[in-house]
Amino acid sequence: MFAAGTDTTFITLDWAMTELLMNPHVMEKAQTEVRSVLRERRVVAESDLHQLQYMKAVIKEIFRLHPAVPVLVPRESMEDIILEGYNIPAKTRIFVNAWAIGRNPESWEDPTAFKPERFLESNIDYKGQDFELIPFGAGRRGCPAITFAIAVVELALAQLLYSFDWELPPCIKAKDLDLTEVFGISMHRRENLLVVAKPYTFYEDS
Repeated sequence: MFAAGTDTTFITLDWAMTELLMNPHVMEKAQTEVRSVLRERRVVAESDLHQLQYMKAVIKEIFRLHPAVPVLVPRESMEDIILEGYNIPAKTRIFVNAWAIGRNPESWEDPTAFKPERFLESNIDYKGQDFELIPFGAGRRGCPAITFAIAVVELALAQLLYSFDWELPPCIKAKDLDLTEVFGISMHRRENLLVVAKPYTFYEDS
């Protein structure tokens, strides 16, 4: 339980910062939103999160492109069934590829592009009711800690966006980042993300 709760959170935040650094216009919009809500306060509160709609869209896009657990916990069919002409006997073990579902061109326009805006006018959510996006699974086998996980990710990302201005080291450009994924139960980036964090100071006229 501890591994599932910490490893997946780290992976999501790591991919979020990677994509934001590769897409500085998205980073700027997300930071502007967070800082306009917090203003002179220095700590993000859970009560602030409902106002951070663009940041929530960023997180949804991370879940779509980079689910921390690319293949969901195995399922098992309860009875014999025919599905699209295939006979599937009871007790068949089923693996659901959430990574491929999130990049399916039949469900998503420009599926490999990082575009949080796609969620601003969309009702698609990650809570298991929309099968185009199921990073937490769906139904009775969905992740029981989804509410806690979302709160942790949103609070952490909002605090990072508020507290620092982020950029890549002078010798590294976005195109140089290694986005190779290490496949396993969870899906890390192969290389560590090296960044420069400059503390942000709020000014009333900013």
